[in-house]
Amino acid sequence: MSDYNHYRSFGISRDVFELSEEAMRQARDTYIRVDQIKEKRQLEVLHAFMEARVSESTFMAKTGYGYGDVGREKTEAVFAYALGAEDALVRLQFGSGTHVLATCLRALLKSGDDLLIVTGRPYDTLLPTLGIVEDALKGQRLYPDDLSGISRQALSSCGVKIRQLELMESGCPNLSSIRSCIKPETRVVYMQKSRGYAERRALVAEDIASVVRVVKEMSRDVVIFVDNCYGEFVESVEPTHVGADLIAGSLIKNPGAGIAPSGGYIAGRADLIEEIAEGMTAVDVGRYIGPSLGFSRLLLEGLYFAPSVTASALKGAIHFCALFTLAGYRCMPGIHDVRGDIVQLIQLDDVKALESFCRAVQASSPVDSFVTPAPAPMPGYDCDIIMASGSFVQGSTIELSADGPLRPPYHAFVQGGLTFENARLGAMKALESLRQFERM
Repeated sequence: MSDYNHYRSFGISRDVFELSEEAMRQARDTYIRVDQIKEKRQLEVLHAFMEARVSESTFMAKTGYGYGDVGREKTEAVFAYALGAEDALVRLQFGSGTHVLATCLRALLKSGDDLLIVTGRPYDTLLPTLGIVEDALKGQRLYPDDLSGISRQALSSCGVKIRQLELMESGCPNLSSIRSCIKPETRVVYMQKSRGYAERRALVAEDIASVVRVVKEMSRDVVIFVDNCYGEFVESVEPTHVGADLIAGSLIKNPGAGIAPSGGYIAGRADLIEEIAEGMTAVDVGRYIGPSLGFSRLLLEGLYFAPSVTASALKGAIHFCALFTLAGYRCMPGIHDVRGDIVQLIQLDDVKALESFCRAVQASSPVDSFVTPAPAPMPGYDCDIIMASGSFVQGSTIELSADGPLRPPYHAFVQGGLTFENARLGAMKALESLRQFERM
């Protein structure tokens, strides 16, 4: 049991505190499962550092072209070991998860190739990179209003055909439809592990393994590519452990632990990593340029802490779910559901409630707690977004954050929490704020 006096100074009422205590009791068994995964993955990461023979010299800075950058090479070796991959690219120069995904897709897909997306509509910021997308079964163009004025840089403008399959009502990939939609020209099957701004559940390793089996039965040449953002270290295995050819994500999410200042990673088959490296820079230059600039220590330290910080974020998400479920709100996933990412959805049904929720989370942050989030346009989205992120690293969503698009049904998407205590406080302050809003 916690001491109420620790939370009273933050404006938490006795009633909300007691509800949080009950939420903690209800989530106890789920927390045990999270800790078991954390233990396994933390030891695997430690083993990766040992296998790569990381030393103090790894942290030396390289500048300019970055030729012979030992820190960069060791960092990529550690990531490959830790993520169950043959090879990895880990670069500070990647500005976001979308940047990493776009780099992979542009490198792998050429005119005449077919990209099959098997997890429904991708995250908003990736849509302009894709361009025109078709329903894989009906051949109808999807979301034309979102993608009017297609960029010349979009994949569809470059002759790539892009098709999309919806998930089943259960949230599982539609294996029979995937089987029927693999064509000779299909080069990449793409999965998004996390929910994005959608109600569907995150994929878990079993889902990804089932897609791998079906696709490889149809063609061994198809590349299975998983957007792993928000999913790293959540489960006991990564998609690469169950047969995915390639995964990618952002270092200001799970694998950076709030320590990496920027960057992204790609991990998977060595031949694909080489192909993407040439697409990232230039042919025959590939991975050999791009200096670490002395940031290898921060990237490696972030990875070292990633399993433990991800576990804290997961426990924070579970507490948000338990607390708001007790308070009568609809939450996904549920308290005891198996999770594939760190994201917690809370349905609020009112734009002002969403704004109130996000402002309370911001007020619980170690940085910019005094700032009031306001809805605003953001690049890559079709509506205003409100975002609470009082983080040490701008936009870091492994740190406590909450955001949502200003469109019905006004879901709040909560993620992160470097410490469980901060996430717990954020949940209580958010509930207090909503209760005040409802009394107005």
